[in-house]
Amino acid sequence: MFTFWLSVVVLVLVGAALIYALVRFRSRPSDKGIPKQVHGSVLIEAIWTTLPVIIIIMIAIPTVRAIFETESRFEPTEDDIVVNVMGHQWWWSFEYPDLGIVTANELRFPVDRRLVLNVDSADVLHSFWVPRLGGKIDLIPGQDNRLWLNSNEVGEFYGHCAELCLGAHAYMRFRVFADTPEDFDAWAEAFQQAQVPELAAQAPAAPAQSELVQQGEALFAQKGCIACHNVSGYLTEGVRTGTPNYPDLTNFGLRETVAAAVMANTPENLAAWLSDPQAIKPGNYMPTLWAADDPNREEEIAAVAAYLLSLGVTDPESGEDLAMGGAN
Repeated sequence: MFTFWLSVVVLVLVGAALIYALVRFRSRPSDKGIPKQVHGSVLIEAIWTTLPVIIIIMIAIPTVRAIFETESRFEPTEDDIVVNVMGHQWWWSFEYPDLGIVTANELRFPVDRRLVLNVDSADVLHSFWVPRLGGKIDLIPGQDNRLWLNSNEVGEFYGHCAELCLGAHAYMRFRVFADTPEDFDAWAEAFQQAQVPELAAQAPAAPAQSELVQQGEALFAQKGCIACHNVSGYLTEGVRTGTPNYPDLTNFGLRETVAAAVMANTPENLAAWLSDPQAIKPGNYMPTLWAADDPNREEEIAAVAAYLLSLGVTDPESGEDLAMGGAN
């Protein structure tokens, strides 16, 4: 606020000087020839050199003080939700180390608890920013930066990479959901039952899959999706697929968005994404897996989409799932 009001004073003074000059030295009908030219006024040069220096010092002192007061010199407590954030070109990996959860592009945490983010980058510089929840923090390879956020109201907040990272930078988005404690615990339980081995054995029996979902599961391997994307327990229990360099699709059906929060996670949008990723998110690394003239293209895309949307959903027919209490 000090900087704001100082800027207002500068604006008023500069504006007043400008108006005075326009009025005092305007051209008049009686004027003849070129006005007298004045150069090299030591007093004027001294004034407009000294004043900016003084203003910069006045701004710098409280700014530097605020930087030291708010920089990431804190340690998480037992009440905090800790998430390891990894920025990739062009998506986000979110790992909850205390909960055994790995997901992508969507963060969840309970209201009235602090969300502590340990941020890092897998490639180039990125910047994590949720405008409505807090400031930005840079993701620099090999440098452990830390940020904390919180919210006292349930809601959905939009996030974005605020550092030009080439390619699909404009589409490197994410969502943050502040949930009630009950909803957050249910969401965490659903992910843990798929990703934490000791809890997976206690999970409810998986629902019977439709023929379309079964076809999509087979195509997920045939088309090479398993080379990039992990789905915990896929095909053979305990077998890990994919690599950390690409989004983990475990419980993909519980997500609200697709393509790093570019679109809502609906069958139509997911099919469009699988059909032509570059049309949705130009510059991304997702390949087009079907030729335009493939006669089975539409059918197979629909099958893979159905399979992905079934991940984490306990009752595909009714849409019920463990995480959202039946409101998928």
